[in-house]
Amino acid sequence: MPRVKYKDSDVALMARMMRAEAEGEGKQGMLYVGNVIVNRAVAECLDFKDVRTIQQVIFQVQGNNYSFEAVQKGNLFYNRARSVEKRLAKQNLDYWRQQPGKYALWYFNPYAPCPPTWYDQPLAGQYKNHCYYEPKANTCASVYRG
Repeated sequence: MPRVKYKDSDVALMARMMRAEAEGEGKQGMLYVGNVIVNRAVAECLDFKDVRTIQQVIFQVQGNNYSFEAVQKGNLFYNRARSVEKRLAKQNLDYWRQQPGKYALWYFNPYAPCPPTWYDQPLAGQYKNHCYYEPKANTCASVYRG
């Protein structure tokens, strides 16, 4: 059973986001970004209480900006999804989870060493240029299930 319900259009949308955010970090980096996308869809907490679909996650607006920089700036996000990224997205949607993105709800490239916390949430780890942050267990238990 998939971690979140999805359609083919969700797979393509997620694949475009994974590529736009982490193509330079290879397949592994794109899978970590995919973890964050799926985690936000299943999270019943914090900024993600009303976000349940892949489309809602990708196009979520916070503080007058899209949550994902790639939506705002365009870059690779507006290119067609390729089959390799679609396969990776489907892996994330169906089952794939691994640290540092396993429970992460946020990531960013600080262009410096990863801070130990980000908006009071602990560092889960780093992969290449991205730092991944997961919620404190007592603030978002839903991310740590299934």
